[in-house]
Amino acid sequence: MTVLAQAHLDLVLLAVLSAVSVLLIVAYHWQVPYPILLVIGGAALGFIPGIPNVQLNPDVVLIIVLPPLLYAAAFFSSLRELRDNLREITLLAIGLVIFTMVGVAVVAHELIDGMSWEAAFVLGAVVSPTDPVAASAIASRVGAPRRYVSIVEGESLVNDATALVAYKFAVAATVTGSFSMAEAGGRFVLNAIVGIAIGIAVGYVIALLRKALDDAPTEITISLVTPYFAYLPAEALGVSAVLAAVTAGIYLGWRSPELITPATRIQAFSVWEILVFVLNAVLFVLVGLQLPTVIDGISRLSTTSIVEDAAVVSAAVIVIRFLWVFPATYAPRLFSRRVREREPAVDWQFPAIVAWTGMRGAVSLAAALAIPQTIDGGGNFPQRDLIIFLTYAVILATLILQGLTLPGLIKVLGVEDDGNLEQRESKARILAARAALDRIEELRGLDWVRDDTADRMRGLYDFRIRRFSARFDDEDDGAIDEQSYAYQRLRRKVLEAERAEIIRLRNVGKINDEIMRRLERDLDLEDTRLEV
Repeated sequence: MTVLAQAHLDLVLLAVLSAVSVLLIVAYHWQVPYPILLVIGGAALGFIPGIPNVQLNPDVVLIIVLPPLLYAAAFFSSLRELRDNLREITLLAIGLVIFTMVGVAVVAHELIDGMSWEAAFVLGAVVSPTDPVAASAIASRVGAPRRYVSIVEGESLVNDATALVAYKFAVAATVTGSFSMAEAGGRFVLNAIVGIAIGIAVGYVIALLRKALDDAPTEITISLVTPYFAYLPAEALGVSAVLAAVTAGIYLGWRSPELITPATRIQAFSVWEILVFVLNAVLFVLVGLQLPTVIDGISRLSTTSIVEDAAVVSAAVIVIRFLWVFPATYAPRLFSRRVREREPAVDWQFPAIVAWTGMRGAVSLAAALAIPQTIDGGGNFPQRDLIIFLTYAVILATLILQGLTLPGLIKVLGVEDDGNLEQRESKARILAARAALDRIEELRGLDWVRDDTADRMRGLYDFRIRRFSARFDDEDDGAIDEQSYAYQRLRRKVLEAERAEIIRLRNVGKINDEIMRRLERDLDLEDTRLEV
């Protein structure tokens, strides 16, 4: 490569990175889920003269990027909430995926000229899984109900596994020209069971290993490779690698309080938060950059016909989700007395927002790009380029249409958090403070515990109990919360003064950078405890 060519490549890379940074900043200020702007911006970047064609290697997504994203989502999920919403999640993650695959296949075969049944079923499998990133970003910002978040995130954890298994069967049937429903069903169940077993086994071994460690860099490194320990063996055996990574994440997430020290937990969670954000940002930019390549693949087709085909498939994906969600919500109550007795009635607004949360993402595009070029016998894979384009169109349509309107829909329908989670948090803080008071009294008689120290600490916890108990008092005027916030504002101002003095001491040479960072860390930990 010549110096001039290298300089051109450097400038192109700088321009892309700068554009991505600007898009992320704009998404933050506009309060728009960043995947939407990154996909649109990536597509716009792809058409700029001088930007080289970017080929998204599907193995990069399915083997390198997908495992940590699945593991992180599972690790930070709630096993109890997954269990409490197991029926809803199962119906969406398995039933809806299959229903979507069949429904899209029927629509595509009947309404798209030349679309064979084989290609139609591959398309249906590719566009069947949802992507949780945009939905989670929206839900956290508009204060959506916790149950909605749990169901949508739980669905996205499992539906990738169902969709990718269905995708493999659909591609294999197209390539080989043969398919057995009985064999496919049996293999699906076997793949799921073995994948879950691998995830549990890997989680158990990693838990034993991490319990014996107390070194943050080593533990964080092990946590970063754990998804691959679960995913890769399952992939090599041909079973559900997605379920293996998800199961390992759920298992270790549940056991994490006993495995991770407080100092390591702060560092590890920060590392994972940044990693997940960067991986998602890179993926959605790459998805956007694929558009020029995707369009080149179907340049021989009529523009009018492909736009109509894209609209038909995108509409089918959205409508099919509604056709499934509402019956799946109310049918169990209609046919099961036990469900009616145990669960309160669900207003129609709740399934409406669940049905509207059907954004697709990078996994669908990676699956489309992984479709083989040829079939057995040497022929081309039927409508491969069209499948890839339609997949991109569905991703773009669902992200823009549903992603941009979901916040407004949640507010218009009044489906907002009822504050139950905040009440539970306050109760938990009260119970934890009472446990601390009991422990103080148990330790008071020991030689090293001074009475004045115990009294001072007891006063701190007594105030904490009064403060959070006031939130359950209808006659409370908020004075105790105002007192707490005033103290916290004062504490932050004092911390800022300490921080400024530490920096001054470093600047004049009284302390070195190592001491400054150690003192800064202590101040930062105190600062993070403040609510203001």
